[in-house]
This record gives sequence, structure tokens and C-alpha cells, in this order.
Amino acid sequence: MPSKKKIENEAKLERAMTTLQSVADSNITPRNIRKTVKDSINMLQDSTVGMGVRAANAISMLDEVSQDPNIPSFSRVTIWSAVSTLESIRE
Repeated sequence: MPSKKKIENEAKLERAMTTLQSVADSNITPRNIRKTVKDSINMLQDSTVGMGVRAANAISMLDEVSQDPNIPSFSRVTIWSAVSTLESIRE
């Protein structure tokens, strides 16, 4: 049976992916930023890697893209929200 911590982390991961999907689906977000966000979602879904590693890799990608001067403020704030959720994942 999975531990309580693992279940909580999976819920956080799911919540972050849902948040990021709203940026990936937004037409006001520039294409290059949508691509990076989609790549980070795919990375989060890769179950061959530990959950903490997936979260750390996605945070790294998202942190870089959130610095882009062309990103709309809606997208930036949404990405920061997802990063905040991902940062709380510990294995």
C-alpha cells in the first residue's frame, strides 16, 4: 500500500500538471513558452524517474521560462503557482 506521503505527492504533482496545462492551452501564451511548459508536463509524467527528480527538473525548466520578458503576466503567475506546488514535493 502506498504511503500517505506518496499519495500527497502524487496529488500535488497532478495539481501542478493541471495548472501548467492551462498555460499550455492558452492562446495568449507565446508558442516557445507553451512548448517548454508542455515539455515540463511530459517530464512530470515520466514514471521511470523518481518523483522528486521529476519535480526538480520541471522547476528548473519552468524557472527559466518564467524569466522570459515576452511571457504574459497571467502565464508567469500561473507558472509560479505550479512551481510553488512542485517545490513542496519531497520523497
